[in-house]
Amino acid sequence: MGSFSIWHWLIVLLIVVLVFGTKKLRNIGSDLGGAVKGFKEGVKTADEEVLSSVSHEAGARTIEADAREKAQSKS
Repeated sequence: MGSFSIWHWLIVLLIVVLVFGTKKLRNIGSDLGGAVKGFKEGVKTADEEVLSSVSHEAGARTIEADAREKAQSKS
């Protein structure tokens, strides 16, 4: 009762093609590919926004620290 052989998978593929047809399967494949591409772009955009906000916050902290040092040195 091991894994399926290649013949089992070919029969399953044949049944799927007969039920759905090649055109519908092609459309499903392109829709799935578009969804994955959109997901990757969304993740990339979110990562860029996070990196931008982190670098902006770090820059603001540096400016505040410089201002404090100048104020302390004048005192």
